[in-house]
Amino acid sequence: MSIQENYNNIKNRLPDNVQLVAVSKTHPVSAIQEVYDLGQRVFGENKVQELMEKHPLLPKDIQWHLIGHLQTNKVKYIAGFIDTIQSADSEKLILEISKEAGKYNRKIKVLLQVKIAEEESKFGLEIKEAKNLFQKYIDGKFPNVEITGLMGMATFTDDRNQVKKEFSTLKKVFDELNQLKKLETLSMGMSDDFPIAIECGANSVRVGSAIFGSRDYTI
Repeated sequence: MSIQENYNNIKNRLPDNVQLVAVSKTHPVSAIQEVYDLGQRVFGENKVQELMEKHPLLPKDIQWHLIGHLQTNKVKYIAGFIDTIQSADSEKLILEISKEAGKYNRKIKVLLQVKIAEEESKFGLEIKEAKNLFQKYIDGKFPNVEITGLMGMATFTDDRNQVKKEFSTLKKVFDELNQLKKLETLSMGMSDDFPIAIECGANSVRVGSAIFGSRDYTI
């Protein structure tokens, strides 16, 4: 199917309250523009370098989300324009985001990335760490950061019950933190598992290959 057919198919499957983050990593500017022209405004990239190359070539009203692991020394390159950093996985990183955002007199939206998968390769905060960081945020430790929610990735497995259990765990943490301070975004689910994520309470999903097709990792 074409990108347009893929995109419309995904949009038709999403409830009205669920945000679609179109994950455009490794895909060309022309493909992003095509999806933009269909009405999409929120795009996700994994790597700072690739995001910096694409950002100047595309419409300025795109809301860019950084969804990949972010090193502290690269925050400064995106602090002026990034809408949301979904992959905040340490206090050190959040402090750096707040510092760099302050230089632009702006607040950067952040999601705490919580480790819910059993795979060792996945980044993320332990649940207790996430709760402690959120309390520090409430106490005003990160003045130029707005923690708007949580993000998590389930284990890459065909076991739907395991995926459901992991997503449900993150929803529980989200609900607990939401009692302390109102949160907006629970980002769970990708091309393969977003229907389960929505079933478990996700209101933002990160979909790439189901829209753009398989990725070219040679670029």
